[in-house]
Amino acid sequence: MKMTEMAETLVRTGPGAAMGKLMRRYWVPALLSSEISQPDGPPVRVKLLGERLLAFRDTLGRPGLVDEFCRHRGASLFLGRNEECGIRCSYHGWKYDIHGQCVELPSVPQVASKVRITAYPCVEQGDVVWTYMGPPEQRPDPPGLEWSLLPQSHRYVSKRLQECGWLQAMEGGIDTTHASWVHRYVLDKDPMHRNALANKYIKADRNAVFDVVESPHGLTIFGRRNGEEDSYYYRVTQWIFPWFTLIPPFGPHALGGHMWVPIDDENCWAWNINFFPDKPLPEEELAAMRRGEGIHAKCDPVTFRPLAHRGNDWLIDREGQRNRETFSGVEGFAIQDASLQESMGPIQDYSREFLVPTDKAIVMARRMLYRVATGLPSGCEPPALKTDVQGVRAASVLLPRNVEAMHWAREALDDAASKPVYTV
Repeated sequence: MKMTEMAETLVRTGPGAAMGKLMRRYWVPALLSSEISQPDGPPVRVKLLGERLLAFRDTLGRPGLVDEFCRHRGASLFLGRNEECGIRCSYHGWKYDIHGQCVELPSVPQVASKVRITAYPCVEQGDVVWTYMGPPEQRPDPPGLEWSLLPQSHRYVSKRLQECGWLQAMEGGIDTTHASWVHRYVLDKDPMHRNALANKYIKADRNAVFDVVESPHGLTIFGRRNGEEDSYYYRVTQWIFPWFTLIPPFGPHALGGHMWVPIDDENCWAWNINFFPDKPLPEEELAAMRRGEGIHAKCDPVTFRPLAHRGNDWLIDREGQRNRETFSGVEGFAIQDASLQESMGPIQDYSREFLVPTDKAIVMARRMLYRVATGLPSGCEPPALKTDVQGVRAASVLLPRNVEAMHWAREALDDAASKPVYTV
């Protein structure tokens, strides 16, 4: 199987596509709870996996996610009225509840019970409204990701629009070698990265050596750099199938993670999470996150499109690039990554890439995704559906050179909720 053929399968996520069917077996992050904060408040358009949907919170405070369009004449329910436990079409008054059932049809009330629109079940967890878009009989338990189960004071969650396919964005999240280059001049400046010993090792050794292990949750990725004379510095990234990444922390700062969720084949949501498992986020770091620093970004509050985007060349500063204020000339960790991934085009031309040994995690992730997506019709069971394998952690750690990192990780990082935080 050529990598180009494999990638073509992986980037197509609509309802009938193999990858789309696989992704619908998982709870999908749909929107922030704050986007529909008020019962009977304004509805919000949501596009996921190529489907145009509408989110609203009903009178009882329950989140709903339904087809955007009325069954009658196809008018958008975004223009409708959210009232009395339902969304009412402004065109002819047809009204639907959070389950998609038409509960009022004024002109022909006797047929209302026969009219439905698509509706997906929702749960709220970790400041996120999650939805399940797959077969009802195969719905898994709600997510067991550590950050989503913590008190609200312990985490911060944001999202931003990324104008490229989900696969090339996600692959950036599991590629630790880029940190030695694109982020090298800002590691010591950013509030969530400064004063970390890790910065020294990342800048000094730009050629990480990789070991990648397939795990029940997805992949565990070991990136090894030289540490001190008697140690190696490891960045241990966790990829939780199919779109979650837990990134290694920097020094005393909060742990981090991402979710890369397709809007359609050419755009995705980049979800960004910082958290401490055992204490509230410090106010200084929390304020920086709200300002769009670290792995977060400054975005339009309605569209979530970053203020630095493809249309303005990501506000690249050539003078700052020349003077080593930033390596790429783009400001901020999030947009530094997004600019490079979006620069590949809406869907990367995979026939032109030249992969090398440091891309081992990318190759293994593609193969795993393809194997499961194409095996689903014949009964292949998707990984990481069960919550008991989702509670892993990333790590940033110095280990003696005679210690096997994989053996250390089995003891230190699995069942993370009962373990201390490992960070350098």
